[in-house]
Order: sequence, then structure tokens, then C-alpha cells
Amino acid sequence: MSGTKQRVLLGMSGGVDSSVAGYLLREQGYDVVGVTMKVWPQDCISRAEDKCCGPQAVADARNVAHALGIPHYVVDEADQFERVVIDYFSSEYQAGRTPNPCVMCNEKLKFGSLWQKAQALGCEYIATGHYAIVDHHPDRAVLRKGADPRKDQSYFLFSLRQPQLRRALTPLGGMSKPEIRDIARSLGLKVAEKVDSQEICFVPGNDYKAFLRSHLGEGEFHEGGIYDLQGTFLGEHGGIELFTIGQRKGLPGGSAQPRYVVDIDPQTNRVIVGSAEDLVSEEFEIDRVNWSSRDVPDEPIEVTVKIRYSHHGTKATLFPLSADTARIELHEPQKAVTPGQAAVFYDGDVVLGGGWICRQTALVPA
Repeated sequence: MSGTKQRVLLGMSGGVDSSVAGYLLREQGYDVVGVTMKVWPQDCISRAEDKCCGPQAVADARNVAHALGIPHYVVDEADQFERVVIDYFSSEYQAGRTPNPCVMCNEKLKFGSLWQKAQALGCEYIATGHYAIVDHHPDRAVLRKGADPRKDQSYFLFSLRQPQLRRALTPLGGMSKPEIRDIARSLGLKVAEKVDSQEICFVPGNDYKAFLRSHLGEGEFHEGGIYDLQGTFLGEHGGIELFTIGQRKGLPGGSAQPRYVVDIDPQTNRVIVGSAEDLVSEEFEIDRVNWSSRDVPDEPIEVTVKIRYSHHGTKATLFPLSADTARIELHEPQKAVTPGQAAVFYDGDVVLGGGWICRQTALVPA
């Protein structure tokens, strides 16, 4: 790390990770400016709770900044957040896909619109408390997995492009959570024991259906029928927005084997159900591919692909179809390959890139 006083804008959520990131950056010789994004709209149902988008988060971040002796600003990004993250979240469910709002927030806000604020403050870098490593080489920046496999968040950063990665600093990448908490305790930071949020910041209690009802209104749900793979009508449903691939709950009973959602057709508002075996995929296509750490390959390459954040990763062959589309052939078939989720591909611990899983052609003719 450079010993000169380069200025860095640090995104502070009020949690222990970004707080310790501020300390580490200061120790590395950076001139750190803390910024907390106010992203909650006035009607946000999680606004009163202890969320990374709530008032308590701002107070915690401000207190930490004061303890570290760094300036702290609050930036109002509520309109942008509503448009870029919440509207995307809702419209993906309406299109029969399962969204990943954290990826969108990182790309469009934290490493996107926040850059204008960083420049206005004279900052050369944007830093976050993500558990991922960004190696800065003369010709490009390379995104890698965080050292702690249980906390690695490189998946959520796959869509960052080279200009964004080049100005990204992730000081926690080589550390584990217990190390982070130990540092926070040694500094006497009140957030040292703060519990990690395991849910989407704007969805209280992880109840996305309640959030959609409040955000969209009941009249915006696409009601329709539930069918099996033979086209047999099994019952009505209250909206395709209430289902995701692999789901078991909320389906009609009366079957000898458990039923799962295997397809959601936004054209006909049909929810298609089948057995566990029907959930298995051998290949799929992705679009809006971003090659974050290398150029677009001109021939098939072997990768390890994660089809969701909690996925362990599996070997696959990637066939580039164009600059931003590809087909992925899995060496071992996987369950619940879900349209709208990100498929992120790795070479060892290096993030090569990723894309968004496309919906296949309808399993059942309308």
C-alpha cells in the first residue's frame, strides 16, 4: 500500500466491518473520509429498525468516525436507491425471476453514483467492508475471493467493471470475522459486538412477500394457475411474484412426492411444479456478462461457477456466445438454477466474471 496521503471515501454502514476498514485504511496511511448513504425512502417499512439503511446505522457510523478521528458525511441516495434497487427488485419478481439486489446496489450505487461524491471530496478510491480482495496491477485490477471462505463476498462484486475495480479498496479481504471483531474490541468501538445482518437491508424479517405487497399493492400481482409438467391444472395462485424456483411452500398437496416450483412463466402467469429430479439442470445461458478480471475468451474455458451466493461452486465449461452472453455446461447437474440470479465464474480464487441466469424456454406449452 502507498504511504502517501491518498484520500479514500469509505462507505460506512454502521457495522463492525466498515468500521474496522476505516481503522485499517487510516493505519495504512490513507486520508479517510467516511460516508453513509441514506437510502431509506420515508415510507420504507424497515426505516425504524436497526438496518444498514436506517437512522440507527447513521448514528453508529457517525460515532465510529468520531472515535477514529475521520470526517463523516451523510449522502441522500433515497431516490436513486428506489429507482435502481427497489424498483429492480420488484420488477424482477413480476417478470418471474429472482433478483439479487446486493449486486445491483454495489454496481450502481456504492461503486457507481457514489463516485461523483468521492471526486467532489477529492478522493482517489472508494473503500468498503466487503470480504473480497482487489489486487491492483499496472494493467488491470483483479478481483479475488476473500480469505475467509465462510464470509467471502466476491460474488456480490462480479459486475464491477475495470474502472470501478481500479478505484476499489477492500481492506478486510485477507482477514477473518473474529480478527475484525478483535480489532474493534481493542479500539473500544461500540459496534464490536453488533450482529451481522443476514437479510436484504430494505426487507424486514426477510419477508419479501410482505415487502412486495406494501411496495406494489395487491392489484399489481400477476395471478394465475399452478400446473404440473403434464399441463394438468392443480389450483390457483395469488401472483407469480410469490414464487421462486425450488420453492416447496404454498403449493397444492395431494401428491405422493414433494412438489417444487420448477418454472415460472411470466407470459401466461403459470407456476409449473414438478419433482426434485425436475429441478436439476445440466446447462443454462447467461446474459449481461461482465468479464471483470480478464478479456472475453475466444474459445471455451473451464471454470468453477457459483449459481447463487450460498452455492459451494461446481466445475463447468463456459462457452462464450458473444461479448456479453455465454452458455454454461455443468460437469455435475445442479438443482434450482434460478433465472434472475447471478452465475459467477472463478479460476481458483480469481473472479473471471459473471452474468445473469436466463429463463429457459417454457417447460409446458401454454
